[in-house]
Amino acid sequence: MTPVRTQPRQPDGTGLTALDAMAPPGPQVGDDMVVDIALSVLISARVEHLLVQDEDGRCSGLVTRDQLTAHRGGSWYCEQTRLRDIVHDRGPFTSSATSLGSADGALRDRMLGASPVVDENGYALGVLALAR
Repeated sequence: MTPVRTQPRQPDGTGLTALDAMAPPGPQVGDDMVVDIALSVLISARVEHLLVQDEDGRCSGLVTRDQLTAHRGGSWYCEQTRLRDIVHDRGPFTSSATSLGSADGALRDRMLGASPVVDENGYALGVLALAR
């Protein structure tokens, strides 16, 4: 849950930060939600991922459709499995002050399609996604 820490406004040719380039956070769900309901929320919202919040409302992860469907297809599947109990991206997340070049590099290095952008207290402000 620790944000990626870099110096704000590092020279990357654009002067933009993750805050400048992020998209709205989209649907956010609690980490106590069961996998089946989270998958239903994701499908009905027509999005590729959900932001997961802990009991205090702070961002605790990002879960994708692929992760949810893979879990449901496993032999370990249980109808009462909660999001907090499955494998998904739990950070580090992107700080809103991270330069866009650094954030892009971190997403590519970690082979992620998207990362939550969080404030200094860990609350989601938006999502930074690689261009398709």
